[in-house]
Amino acid sequence: MHTPSPRATRTPLALGALLATLALVAPLTTSPATAEDPRSPISSPDRALTATVLTPDGVEVAADSALPQAQPRGPRVPSRWLHSSDGVPGPVARTLPPSRRGIGRTTVPRRVAVSPGVSVTEWDEATKRGPVRMQLVTANLRTPGLAVDYLDAGAVSRTVPLRTMVANRKPVVAAVNGDFFDIGDTGAPLGVGAARERGLRHAPVDGWNAAFFLTRSGRYEVDTLPLLTRVVERPAWRISHLNSPEVRPGGIGVYTRAWGTTAGARWVGGQKRDVRMVVVEKGRVVANRTTLPAGQPIRGTVYVGRGEGARQLAGARKGQRLTLRRWLEGKPRMAITGNKILLRDGLVEVVDDREMHPRTAVGFDRDTRSLLLLVVDGRSSVSRGYTMVELAQKMIDLGAEDALNLDGGGSSTMLARGPRGGLRTVNTPSDGAQRAVPNGLQLTYRAPR
Repeated sequence: MHTPSPRATRTPLALGALLATLALVAPLTTSPATAEDPRSPISSPDRALTATVLTPDGVEVAADSALPQAQPRGPRVPSRWLHSSDGVPGPVARTLPPSRRGIGRTTVPRRVAVSPGVSVTEWDEATKRGPVRMQLVTANLRTPGLAVDYLDAGAVSRTVPLRTMVANRKPVVAAVNGDFFDIGDTGAPLGVGAARERGLRHAPVDGWNAAFFLTRSGRYEVDTLPLLTRVVERPAWRISHLNSPEVRPGGIGVYTRAWGTTAGARWVGGQKRDVRMVVVEKGRVVANRTTLPAGQPIRGTVYVGRGEGARQLAGARKGQRLTLRRWLEGKPRMAITGNKILLRDGLVEVVDDREMHPRTAVGFDRDTRSLLLLVVDGRSSVSRGYTMVELAQKMIDLGAEDALNLDGGGSSTMLARGPRGGLRTVNTPSDGAQRAVPNGLQLTYRAPR
């Protein structure tokens, strides 16, 4: 491990050392699962949630009666989306001094190799705040043939369960859910997505740009990743986003065929007046209208404006050339966003130690060049979930210098290759089944020739 800045409050532990310590010093509460053990997340098929669920006031009730449905459509980023796209409030963690938050009993970690360079580890911890179950994918990216990439279902606005997203993709050996998304309406991710081969898929200029990405020089980093744009013939136009759920008031949004079909008034918060759409095909304006149709294929580039943005678009004439330049700062080869950077250079960057939820995080250990994908189960009697601070501290313990919080709650899902070669659900999604999500991160392995 590298030596963190003097401001760091904890010394990172290598994953192997951490797991070895857990196995040596903790009393055993379960025996290791084997490939034939029905409890093994690696060998078992998708499992229905059978545990009870903790309501915010700490009462245990049946899972199917405790979790409220997704909130009706409202502001795009309500405060509860700081934890999960579903907006479900989590139980409040007991206030404890740091000296009393240590791990108590811990099961023997169950570690299974799923491909060269990739393993999955599952373990349970008994803490003062309640039990926690977590699953970790560790990938040594120095392994020839192993790669990490952005994953989606083919269209930015399409949502499907993670297992559907990776179906028939034989090189995939593990995957987790990705960005927060517009769960109440369009289904589109809130932030940035860029794939190695397909390039930039969606991004806002600002506001939701905390990203995990692969630089052009081959470094994995966690940092803010803004979208940069320029309309060559109309430099005064200020584009607010590419293929994002909603055009900001007064702004101009751009949509391409990667989005899917047109979303009509859903792009502008239901607004019917003072909106405008300009359609560009083969580099020239072919339509300029004040109505926003829905369900139509996008063959070129669509500009959608609200308020001042609509008034700017009014000047575009049929036949006029419009050339859009759009790129992510630094032009990374792959990128995905979450809502909060957990760690940067070994330092914790979150302060929320209140609500407990299922969590998904991605981190990177620079010294071993290992990718860490962590899912913490929650909203059940067997696993309470984690606060943001706990998640950051756990990523430090696992060896990460940099880490990002991805979508949590019912979205938190992990898949990994099982002993028979197929992908299996590793964790227990809190909805009782895999939620339909728009994107994720995938690990692929192709044996070198």
